[in-house]
Amino acid sequence: MGNIEEYRKEINEIDEQMAELFKQRMAVSRKVAEYKMECGLPVKDENREAQIYAKCAERINDPEIEAYYVNFQKALIGLSCDYQTRLMEGLKVSYSGVEGAYAYMAAKKMFPDAQLISCSNFEPAYNAVVEGKADFAVLPIENSYAGDVGAVMDLAFEGPLHINRLCNLSIEHSLIALPGARIADIKTVVSHPQALMQCDEFIKAHGFETKEYVNTARAAQYVKEQGDPSIAAIASVDTAELFGLEILERKINTADNNTSKFAAFSRVPVPAASLAGKKTGFIIVFSVKNEAGALAMTLNILGAHGFNMRNLKSRPLKGSVFEYYFYIEAEGDIFDNNGENTIRELSVMCEKLRLLGAFEEEG
Repeated sequence: MGNIEEYRKEINEIDEQMAELFKQRMAVSRKVAEYKMECGLPVKDENREAQIYAKCAERINDPEIEAYYVNFQKALIGLSCDYQTRLMEGLKVSYSGVEGAYAYMAAKKMFPDAQLISCSNFEPAYNAVVEGKADFAVLPIENSYAGDVGAVMDLAFEGPLHINRLCNLSIEHSLIALPGARIADIKTVVSHPQALMQCDEFIKAHGFETKEYVNTARAAQYVKEQGDPSIAAIASVDTAELFGLEILERKINTADNNTSKFAAFSRVPVPAASLAGKKTGFIIVFSVKNEAGALAMTLNILGAHGFNMRNLKSRPLKGSVFEYYFYIEAEGDIFDNNGENTIRELSVMCEKLRLLGAFEEEG
């Protein structure tokens, strides 16, 4: 019987060879994409794929692993098609809402030249990236007045995607309604729960009833479709213009400085080399072992290694009673030796630990 380490070394050597071949294959895929663009051909070619699968049996004469090779080829063709689609159609970015929503504005700010894909809610936008339908998902993670966006944080903790970029967007809410409506006519305001919370004092002062909607832009769309002058939406000025609604009052936020933080999620983490020499930050999510002082010791590890922790949040663990996971945003280089040692020490203390993302700091 051989040594497991020897087998692993052999696999590593094979993986290095496969990586080189993968790069060569993708380089040819780029040429194929350029040819298809010139000739107006589609990305998918079912006849070509059928020919490849038919040759699998010829290439792999071992029936025990033949089916696995077919699946390998299918995955490889899928990646090649995704790459060609990116080259032919450009970067695709999903977001929650419709054109005019704050997430749309954040996506445009972060990826001005990308093709933006509207999704009904946070989870479909996130899954669009997981499933390869989009390259990035731009989702809100925190508001300076209303706090964190729990549904997105849960996706970040439980899902496979990485955060590669953060963006702060100034939020200015307005009360918008059908043309000709007056504030005195309004009985109900419709908007996303976060927007309603951010305008709570204005709502209470006018005695409005509230109705939650999936996002601010769709709330405005709902007001237009209902055709009822007693219903108003809380949304942006751009959204009012988009749906032909009238602005009854601007800047109705309870807090003057109302800012939302958006994150760009992707399937692949940002390469450490691309952050070299830049002011960087990182986000980790973790759950601690059920031991006395476990959380305090975890936080002490970050402090002992000189990282400035600027954000700490806790969220309930789904399926567990009174158990929580934690989200930390900190400043510093998590990819240098000090950072690697930090992650190594944290992994000893944590039940689950994940470096969610590293990114260049704004400004």
